Amino acid sequence: MKPFFSAMSAWSCIVISCFAIVILSILGSLFSSNNHSMMGSTEDPKDGKAVAAAVFGAVAVYGGFLIFCASQAYLHIRESKRGAITLS
Repeated sequence: MKPFFSAMSAWSCIVISCFAIVILSILGSLFSSNNHSMMGSTEDPKDGKAVAAAVFGAVAVYGGFLIFCASQAYLHIRESKRGAITLS
């Protein structure tokens, strides 16, 4: 199977997805615990649990991106080690 995207695109997607998962997980945790820094102002959302659910939904989407990009990177690694066509 050939990869759809270049190796640089796959590795960039992996790095961005990892950072997004970490940052959004922290933000979601702060919203779900109704932390004062996230929920203390008058302009902040009223329901922290609903905001946390939306943020954790975005974490799931980035998790899907991470899995897809990791599979693309794996295909590039496999192709570079054995070549595009192998006899096995």
